[in-house]
Amino acid sequence: MKACVVIVLFTLLGGFPVSAQEPSLNATKVAGALRSSYRNQEHTKVPQKAPTADLDTFKKEITPLLKESCVQCHGPDKQKGKFRIDTLDPDLVSGDDAKWWVEVLDVISNGEMPPADEDVELPDKGKTQIVDWLSRELQVASQVARSKSGHSSFRRMTNYEYNYALRDLLGLPFNIAQDLPPETESEDGFQNSSEMLQMSASQFAEYRKIARKALQKATVRGEKPKPKYFEISMEEATERVRVNYEKQAEKLKKQHGDDPPKLATFLEKHEKSRDPKTRSGNTHFLNQKSNEAYQPKYRYGGSEFRWEPQAEKPAIPEKLEEVVAIPLGKQHLIDFGDSLPDSGTLRVCFRAHRGAAEGEGYPSLRLRFGFQASNNSKASFQVSDSDYAIRNSPDDPQLYECDIHLGELPRNPYREISEVGKMPNPSEYLVFENVGYNHGKRTGGDQIHIDWVEVTTPFNDQWPPKSHTAIFIESDNRDDEAAYAREILENFMPRAWRRPVKETELNRKLTLFAEIRPYCDDFQESIIAVLAGVLSSPQFLYFTQSADTEKLTDYELATRLSMFLWCSLPDTELLELAEQGQLTDPKILAQQTGRLLANPRIERFSEHFTRQWLGMQLLDFLNVDKKAYPQFNAELKTAMQEEPVAFFHTLLQENGSIIDLIHADYAMLNERLAQHYGIKNVYGNHFRKVAIPQDSHRGGLLTQAGLLAMNSDGKDSHPLKRGIWLLENLLHDPPPPPPPAVPEIDLADPEILKMTLKERMEDHRNDPACMSCHAKIDPWGVAFENFDAVGSWRDKIGEKPVDSSSLLFNKQKLHGMEGLKRFLLDNRQDQFTRAMVYKVTSYALGRPLSFSDRSEIEAITADLRQKGDGLTELITLIVTSDLFSSY
Repeated sequence: MKACVVIVLFTLLGGFPVSAQEPSLNATKVAGALRSSYRNQEHTKVPQKAPTADLDTFKKEITPLLKESCVQCHGPDKQKGKFRIDTLDPDLVSGDDAKWWVEVLDVISNGEMPPADEDVELPDKGKTQIVDWLSRELQVASQVARSKSGHSSFRRMTNYEYNYALRDLLGLPFNIAQDLPPETESEDGFQNSSEMLQMSASQFAEYRKIARKALQKATVRGEKPKPKYFEISMEEATERVRVNYEKQAEKLKKQHGDDPPKLATFLEKHEKSRDPKTRSGNTHFLNQKSNEAYQPKYRYGGSEFRWEPQAEKPAIPEKLEEVVAIPLGKQHLIDFGDSLPDSGTLRVCFRAHRGAAEGEGYPSLRLRFGFQASNNSKASFQVSDSDYAIRNSPDDPQLYECDIHLGELPRNPYREISEVGKMPNPSEYLVFENVGYNHGKRTGGDQIHIDWVEVTTPFNDQWPPKSHTAIFIESDNRDDEAAYAREILENFMPRAWRRPVKETELNRKLTLFAEIRPYCDDFQESIIAVLAGVLSSPQFLYFTQSADTEKLTDYELATRLSMFLWCSLPDTELLELAEQGQLTDPKILAQQTGRLLANPRIERFSEHFTRQWLGMQLLDFLNVDKKAYPQFNAELKTAMQEEPVAFFHTLLQENGSIIDLIHADYAMLNERLAQHYGIKNVYGNHFRKVAIPQDSHRGGLLTQAGLLAMNSDGKDSHPLKRGIWLLENLLHDPPPPPPPAVPEIDLADPEILKMTLKERMEDHRNDPACMSCHAKIDPWGVAFENFDAVGSWRDKIGEKPVDSSSLLFNKQKLHGMEGLKRFLLDNRQDQFTRAMVYKVTSYALGRPLSFSDRSEIEAITADLRQKGDGLTELITLIVTSDLFSSY
């Protein structure tokens, strides 16, 4: 029956594309899942009685199998790898060798032992007997160990958690903690691990400084500031340069009036400058009715092209005939002179459309803020959170908005010092940049046309802002400072500390308020000083735990859940459920998990977990040989950094199978990355789900360019790095560390230089000191060899064809990337799933996992496999597990 199901699924998922013996990768994915040991047997539950080791089964069934298949290499006469199996204590519950038995289980279940080149065999039935016995015993031993030993998740917030917590608590829309020193990472690559997150005295002082600064930004004083408005009409902008054009024509007539032929030549050339065809490669003003074009003007040493503010808000005009046309890769600058305030929000509203009604694709627009004080001091900074996809046609222009927080930006150092129009120039400007990637094959629609821009500063949609009123709440006791201070603290402290506040804690803060009030200018200043203490307290900075129980309290559970999925504080609903004691109800906890997953803040989890899990900081600091790879630029690198996060986030949104991380028939791409992969008809800078053509070599994490590039040396591929990364990050099976005094490859040897990279690795592996490690690593890394240092596909290296075939430890042959995927889908789905459960759980708990956690990890893995491997399902299983609600 099962075989029939597999055949039907093979047919539905692409059948047998090569031959009857070579199913598609999608079909292999399904077949591999059906063979899962977690799906094909009921997960063993630990009995309620006091568990004991099953030594009878070991003596009767397991010992004879080990003697027949293992002892001759790992016994009294020979100890390969300095390991003896015959002396291991079979009592995993109370013995000392449980961790060694874990290694035995792994190598047998993964097919690594017995080695294919030995004369011994372990029949499938015998293998199943050993694996089943070990699985049961390890699970029992793990739960016994867990009952005897607790764990500590006591730690401070990471920098990114601290930043999000302040933003969410205070209602601030920008980053606050960017100046904190970088975090270290645990052995598993996570920054939120309790073993890494200590605090120094200097850090504590910095936290207090940041808290005070954040509170000052969240609160305001006095009346609502009157905004200034800039109206940048392209009709007026065009008129400015048209007048200049006419002046130039008059100047030509005066200069060459006595030479009519020469004058006619100059005037003809001058007239051609208004032809849009001559301006099409550069930014230009365009009258869409008369088809006249003019070049915009900006002079950093002058002031004649700056825009002046006005006191009244302008009305949005009807669609204008005049636009500024910005081609791909070009930009348009709007000069504000020295008119912008020191801080506050700059609200930019602009109306834009594509340059053509029809044509391939659409462009993307990015906003930058900058200044140029002198010849060599030009600077600009991206201020739009993401690029704007300009899809609308000329008949239907669209309004767009962007908020820029001036207090968070580098500013022109000569503001209010130098005079506008003189050097150094104090002016500041806004840049509209067309950042679409030019394939050179488009038929139209690549230009961005903008006809009208409005800038408001400072922009405030209400006064005082919500960030202020969330602290200085409405009260009838505003005239009674002591009573009002109590109300503010009673409202603020439980939200910040994520639990009810004791009366003694509240009184200490009120005492502090009374002591510092005489030294402060006003009530607001004194309250901010007290609240800065609240935010620099261990009660805010640390995740504390109760000492008298093994289980998390409802409030601690609310914090763990929100920190896991939102990297921030629990919101009002979570805290209210904690107050009611309902979060310990598995149904309520599952419902809240679904609510948090559906909130936009879940993007934080996708970003931080994915980057840490995959070790993507390597990509941030990657230096690529620009001569060897001229196509590698900042836009491509940014796309490479975003692809894994976008892919993971899509799986999370759709509850997609985590096995798609090994291979999928779709990818998350933007235009720049699609061009790098040779995939057509993808336009714009935003990422979207794209079906991969059958002849593409992409799909899943293993073929993503950024992950391939970060595991290169910037000049060529690096099979060793790629193999280790696969084992450590995806399979949670890190190779042993290299022995001391390992010989390096001698590149001065002319015979070595003649070898291909694969041949050099094989030669290096022949050294006995290197064999043990490289035999496990090299075959995985060689399978990546069709991808160069920036993740591009290649069939040749120089004049030689790429040889990406390799032989695994068990003599299984891998034929390049497809063979690697096929092997993982066919043989290692359970290992990969268990590794994912381990990694996500470690991140969720904020601590390293130990042997005592193994039984719960196995239980979650089994449930996940039986429920279809969905990523959202994985999150819910972890949150509702005993592990998540315990220390």
